[in-house]
Amino acid sequence: MEPVLVAQALNALFGIASLAIVALGLAVVLGLLGVLNLAHGELVMVGAYCAWVAQQNGWPYLTAVPLALVVCGILGYAVERWLVRPLYQRPFDTLVVTWGLSLLLRKCAEAIFGLGYKSLSEPIGGTVDVLGATYPRFRLVLIGVSAVVLGGLVLWYAKSRTGTRIKAMAGNPDLARALGIPVARYASATFIVGTCLAGLAGVLIAPLVPVQPFMGLDHVLMSFFVLVVGGLGSVGGLLTGSAVIGGTNSVVSALSDSTGGYFAVLALAIVFLWLRPRGIHART
Repeated sequence: MEPVLVAQALNALFGIASLAIVALGLAVVLGLLGVLNLAHGELVMVGAYCAWVAQQNGWPYLTAVPLALVVCGILGYAVERWLVRPLYQRPFDTLVVTWGLSLLLRKCAEAIFGLGYKSLSEPIGGTVDVLGATYPRFRLVLIGVSAVVLGGLVLWYAKSRTGTRIKAMAGNPDLARALGIPVARYASATFIVGTCLAGLAGVLIAPLVPVQPFMGLDHVLMSFFVLVVGGLGSVGGLLTGSAVIGGTNSVVSALSDSTGGYFAVLALAIVFLWLRPRGIHART
């Protein structure tokens, strides 16, 4: 196989994996709680800044993971407990509240870190030979970590007792409450998991993107496009949406530029909203 084709295929796979891990937290919160968290991109930004802080202080890069999980977990608990919980079943109000939260987090990042771009060095440098193509090691690691996180979450949700209770809560909260399931506690835990996944995504992608206060805007939009195309309620929808959006962006960007790739993705999302608003794998 031609090295150029191998490299392009790996780029497409990397685009799909990075999109899936970034969109995962939003998919969890929207799919299970019905809350479109417009601050999702800013939580990815928080994770990226945690990685920058770890690297600036000379800590091992892996220390950014627990740091981001703790910070985003605390934020998730506070937001769910005092902002989102009173607004369940009121989607427009949750949109307004999380939009306001995104502005607040962005301004806090500006005040603490400034408006300048922060760049991180890749924690795993060098390249490897893949079927004749030279490819960065860190990108291959990110693909592998994304697969492990997605697979682990799917297995836990499908096989664990807690996952079964969360399914019951998402399907019929009133019946779950009548059966003695602590719906409020599971809803809070689900929201916190979604915010922690956003922070983890920020840590993973931080060495590959400019870290700055407005970086969350692109990530929340791309995550939303993934869910529009793939649909809610299944990992298949998340992966399909990531494959369609990530593949389209990768191919069009390679043929033209990143702006062309973004507009191609935007046009595709608009077509799906028009012709198939519930996505490819809509939950019935």
